[in-house]
Amino acid sequence: MENQSKDRGSFSKLGFILAAAGSSIGLGNLWKFPYLTGSNGGGVFVIVYLVIIATIGFTCMLGEMAIGKYTKLNPIGAYGKIAEKWKFVGVLGVLVPFLIVTYYNIIGGWIMKYIVESLLGHLPAIAGDSANFFTAHITASTSPIVYTLIFVIINAVIIQAGVNEGIERASKILMPLLFVLLLIVAFRSVTLPGAVEGIKFYLQPDFSKLSFNTVTAALGQCFFSLSLGMGAMITYGSYLPDNSHIEQDAVLVPLLDTFAALLAGFAILPAVFAFGFEPSAGPGLIFITLPAVFDAMPFGTLWATVFFFLVLFAAITSSVSLVENPTAWLIDSYGMDRKKAAWIVCIVAFLIAIPESLSMGVWSGITFPPMGLNIFDEIGYIAESLLMPAAGFFMCIVIGWVWGIDNFAKAVTNNGEYEFKSKKYFEIMVKYVAPAAIFFIWLNSSGILSIFS
Repeated sequence: MENQSKDRGSFSKLGFILAAAGSSIGLGNLWKFPYLTGSNGGGVFVIVYLVIIATIGFTCMLGEMAIGKYTKLNPIGAYGKIAEKWKFVGVLGVLVPFLIVTYYNIIGGWIMKYIVESLLGHLPAIAGDSANFFTAHITASTSPIVYTLIFVIINAVIIQAGVNEGIERASKILMPLLFVLLLIVAFRSVTLPGAVEGIKFYLQPDFSKLSFNTVTAALGQCFFSLSLGMGAMITYGSYLPDNSHIEQDAVLVPLLDTFAALLAGFAILPAVFAFGFEPSAGPGLIFITLPAVFDAMPFGTLWATVFFFLVLFAAITSSVSLVENPTAWLIDSYGMDRKKAAWIVCIVAFLIAIPESLSMGVWSGITFPPMGLNIFDEIGYIAESLLMPAAGFFMCIVIGWVWGIDNFAKAVTNNGEYEFKSKKYFEIMVKYVAPAAIFFIWLNSSGILSIFS
């Protein structure tokens, strides 16, 4: 039985919005969205993505928020309370973010490395050989682990401070700064000579480029960008007071997330086109391509430093939410002190991150069948391609067919205190459209659909 500790804390209205947005807005917005846009037809991908955010994104966001608000528990306790036989879905909601944060911390360490190098004035040297610099860093045995440890410590300090003093306070500072810095970089990017071609590519949809892959990529990006299927919104929702109007919150958070993603597109794609780089450069878009872009700009070191601080803020607000899930589980289930729980989660995650980091260098020969992935990529594949979609799919089944829409509506409206304006729309989405779409994502991301392509 779950123990609702006094140590759990609660959010204010603004604190919840900023913390939930911070959970959603992360590396997926700042590098993956521009990369996917570049790889899937530009403007047409943006349109498809916006439609999916307004449908699937809203549905799953509201679903997780309501479960958390009603139960006041972590994902495992929450599913155990509303449908005991489906408690395994909550286990996914704790396991998935923990697995993700183990390698998310490593990427956060990479970002910190680039900040340090920019502050030291080493950008021109990096830009001159950016691919080799990046490869040399991530394959090293010591440096990336040290930077990962620093990133982990930052997370632990924020989490141990609690919901109000830690997560909420950090979100109130970092999220506004994130948007300010993103606006600055976006303005500089769109005013570069030659940037207009990138703006056209980004805003003018070419429907001849609409394809099967465009839709599946947009579905996947919506799912992963909003932190759905990993229990983060259940945990954050559990810190909400009963009178919270979460139907509005489930609109505001995806709006902020989408705004950040669109701004990231303006910050990156026009600059990439202005300097003649390939917009579909993938992970290298930030760590390999952008250093060269910044170096070619006036005051390039300044812009590079500002941009990588921006990415760091986004990474921290997301990683904090990932750590909070298993932390809340330890607090609820074992009555553990928040400080102790936070450090246990962070230390274990860091220990797992060590072999993940080494798997890109000295341990690169250790791979897993059937795809031959290293430790870093294998854990990412299990968490993102297999478990996350499964958690989202089962959440829809539990809400729509087990817990029931009427019970769900009581959780949303605080037993009728508010009108559930989108009830009929939500019912259709959560029972039929969302689970079908998420199952489709799972087939695609797991590699099963590639057999038929």
